[in-house]
Amino acid sequence: MNRRDLLRSSIATGAALAIPARLAAQPRAGLPRDAKLAEIAKMAQAKARAREMLWHDDFVGIADYGLRSSEPRFHFVNLRAGTVQSYLVSHGDGSDPDHDGWLNHYSNVEGSHCSSKGTYATFGWYTGRFGTSIRLEGLDPTNDNALDRAIVMHRAKYAEPEFLKKWGVLGRSNGCFAMSDADFKLALLQLGGGRVLHADSFGWAEDGSIVTPPQPEVKMPKNVEVLQPENPTGAEQLNPGVF
Repeated sequence: MNRRDLLRSSIATGAALAIPARLAAQPRAGLPRDAKLAEIAKMAQAKARAREMLWHDDFVGIADYGLRSSEPRFHFVNLRAGTVQSYLVSHGDGSDPDHDGWLNHYSNVEGSHCSSKGTYATFGWYTGRFGTSIRLEGLDPTNDNALDRAIVMHRAKYAEPEFLKKWGVLGRSNGCFAMSDADFKLALLQLGGGRVLHADSFGWAEDGSIVTPPQPEVKMPKNVEVLQPENPTGAEQLNPGVF
């Protein structure tokens, strides 16, 4: 049995797990952003269908890492009902070295602890370090090391609303899609087994506008002195000093 067949067979095992039900957030339809999410969801499904890895076409997960981790940026797009539900999700610590809640860059390299962008196919559930988790396979050159890097969906305490309330940002994963316990239970139901999720930095607010991350402050080195021009037409000169 090859690796992909083994992963597919795990769906049958995962289906036997009992998932406690919870009252989901009420989906809101008709937001300007939602039409954009639906288009991305359909493209992700088409990619998985071409690889014969799409087994359910109801839900698609979209992680919009163009938003800060304090914002609900993991979208469950229900293409059948035309609705979207949005929840918190963490990104990798390698993608956010300053831990300011903004994802700065992606990587597909093992050991980078970065999030990877692209489309993922979901497989069955398994029990790992964080309990029940969802295996993922990357379908793009930007995330095709997901299985080898053990990039999965799982629950984590640092993705709980209480953590956000205390620290102002979520904690960071090693590149996985980490969610709160309650939200991850929804992911098990709505994304597990032959569905897809897509990750990228869109930065879409509900009204469809683009959220612009704050630009880092450019600081002059301490040993660089800004000199005033010696004549009215002269430009400012920089004394580079000794580095």
